[in-house]
Amino acid sequence: MRIAIFSDTYVPEVNGVAKTLSKYTHYLEERGIEYQLFIPKSQSLVPAVPHVQRFKSLPFILYPDCRLALPNPVYIKQTLQEFRPDLIHIATPFNLGLQGLHYGKKLQIPMVASYHTHFDDYLNYYHLQFMKNWIWKYMEWFHRPMEKIFVPSESTKNKLLQHQIHDEINIWGRGVDHRLFTPLKRSLRMRKKYQIKEKNILLYVGRVSPEKNVPLVIETFQSLPPHLKKDTHLLIVGDGPLLKQLKQQNMNQVTFTGFLEEEELAMVYASSDLFIFPSTTETFGNVVLEAMGSGLPVIGSNQGGVKHLIQHDKTGYACASSNELLEGTIRLLEDSALRKQFANNARQYALTQSWDRIFDQLIYNCMEVVKKAQEGRKSA
Repeated sequence: MRIAIFSDTYVPEVNGVAKTLSKYTHYLEERGIEYQLFIPKSQSLVPAVPHVQRFKSLPFILYPDCRLALPNPVYIKQTLQEFRPDLIHIATPFNLGLQGLHYGKKLQIPMVASYHTHFDDYLNYYHLQFMKNWIWKYMEWFHRPMEKIFVPSESTKNKLLQHQIHDEINIWGRGVDHRLFTPLKRSLRMRKKYQIKEKNILLYVGRVSPEKNVPLVIETFQSLPPHLKKDTHLLIVGDGPLLKQLKQQNMNQVTFTGFLEEEELAMVYASSDLFIFPSTTETFGNVVLEAMGSGLPVIGSNQGGVKHLIQHDKTGYACASSNELLEGTIRLLEDSALRKQFANNARQYALTQSWDRIFDQLIYNCMEVVKKAQEGRKSA
């Protein structure tokens, strides 16, 4: 099977879609499955490889570190005709995704799509709610020609079914690298690097942006009872549009690290005590699984994909309000025995989430689509 993949994001960009596609292409290489990847050029210099086609790009106005490609339609068509893919996999519904859709139709190549982002939820945080109806109409039009849509969680599947986006929707979950994200990476070096003297470390990892509810992370920390707050340090890891503004507030016992590479990130996870992630817009929540793999209980939202990862009152707390978020944080900071129990449970759950098993199922579903298309051509 030969697969052409179209996406508007890929490593070295830092987001869940980019990381997942990087794992996916690595899996394809290990299995000897040929692919061509069509993506924007990144701001960072990356080595050119024959199976990755990068196109000149511009920063996106809402997210300057996200890129909009300037595709070369003639080159894309020529590459596809030479590669002769059995399947087109579209990972983003705009820009390069539209190119994949166009040539999938034109060259009669069966197509699947993976849905990664609740764009309608993001609109609330950028005062663009008036576009919601348009977004859903566009999503229905875009996904109509697909043979299957892959989503990361049951709640995402239900949302797409509710909006009648497609009938064939399959769960494509996410895994975690158990060797990278492990409690064994715990180290005092992290405390020394960030000059953390407090007993407990409350950790957030992710984009520092409105739709991730980062201000609520800070509010929860600031609302801790004095006897807990004096012994707790808030560590915020990641980059994004709110980072500069929040850093300028010079908050005591709050450290912003910016973006961290994987080994450094793994050490930060393992060296912290509790993970907080109140985002309600996730289709999955990769960082939640990374935290659990590192042996951290999670205080998170009971909305979106995150609620499927947290086993309430076993690996953490799935919270319906800011009050519940604060109460759960207080409870686990006060009770070290309970926190340790939740940490062990979280690690055991993460160990069951294997990337290979998840990709095996994805490829099986893709092969079904290819087989159906081949049979259709034979009978025509």
